[in-house]
Amino acid sequence: MAHKASIQLLRHATLVINIAGKKLLLDPMLGEKDAFDPIPNAGNDMRIPMVDLPISKAELEKLVDEVDAVFITHTHPDHWDPIAMQLIPKDKPLFCQVPDKQLLEGQGFTTVTPIADTIEWEGITIHRTGGEHGTGELAKLMGIVSGFVFEFEGQSIYVAGDTIWHPEVSKALDIYHPDMTVLNMGSAQFLQGDPITMSHKDLIKVHDYAPNTKIVAVHLDTVNHCLETREVLSKILKEKGLEEVVTIPEDGEVVSL
Repeated sequence: MAHKASIQLLRHATLVINIAGKKLLLDPMLGEKDAFDPIPNAGNDMRIPMVDLPISKAELEKLVDEVDAVFITHTHPDHWDPIAMQLIPKDKPLFCQVPDKQLLEGQGFTTVTPIADTIEWEGITIHRTGGEHGTGELAKLMGIVSGFVFEFEGQSIYVAGDTIWHPEVSKALDIYHPDMTVLNMGSAQFLQGDPITMSHKDLIKVHDYAPNTKIVAVHLDTVNHCLETREVLSKILKEKGLEEVVTIPEDGEVVSL
């Protein structure tokens, strides 16, 4: 068996995935604190990101240089921001959902691989999974989103992406039986409409449906429309007796299988 796979949460949905001896960067939002205007129509005017990255500028530049590939679940600016576009070398391997290939190539990236279903890369099997970034008309406006499952030598990490609890999520859990499931939380919401990312209620549904997967909750305390904080989520999970089965990492923290 290879070394245990792990993820490191940098901030929000930005992860470093270590698997099969490779270092993968996922959904890079790399701007400094307060670099961008707030997400509009969210009921507050807090600039984003609301916190700094947990690494220095020099460490970030080193990380961007040494990662083997970048994975982008979708191109909303809190998952693929202008600073990431500037910092990531244009010849770095990028993997994305099919609808985003043209956009990324238009930004000057020369090694873009869309994943429609399943690919093999450097010994890692990578599956694209679906999701719904909200409900009804709002989900249509938010566009197509993806998750990814990374498999290597019996180890598997499912990054669900920006989705609510949905049949596409249960389908992925049924098919891949992931050891670890990373959920984008925060109950992100606008002034109108239902949440567009998972709330604590969705997380509990994931746990009830797949109690053997290790749940890691991210996408918290960084963007102004994510209203359910780490503190709120921790309190609810403790009340439900789930604090031992769900990990809520701090920015910079590593979580291993």
